[in-house]
Amino acid sequence: MSTATIPWDQPATMIDLEGRAPIIGTIRDCAMHFAIYKPHAKEQARVLLTRPVHRPGRVTRTWILEPNEIEELVVRMRREAN
Repeated sequence: MSTATIPWDQPATMIDLEGRAPIIGTIRDCAMHFAIYKPHAKEQARVLLTRPVHRPGRVTRTWILEPNEIEELVVRMRREAN
C-alpha cells in the first residue's frame, strides 16, 4: 500500500493498543506524534482513518494503518519538508 495518496489534512485518530488516550487530528498530526514515539510505543500505535485505503491483493479497503505504514508517512513528511 502506498500512503502517498493520503492527504495530510484528512481527519484521523492515532490509537494505542495498550489503551492510552487517542490523538484526534489529521494524518499530519498523527505522523508528527508517531515520529517522536519510542520504539515500544511505535509498535503499539495504529491510525484509524476516516476514509479507507486500498491495499494490493485485498478485495476490500482498510480503515487502519499499521506501524510500518505510519512510518512511511513520517518519511514522506520529512522528505516534503526539505
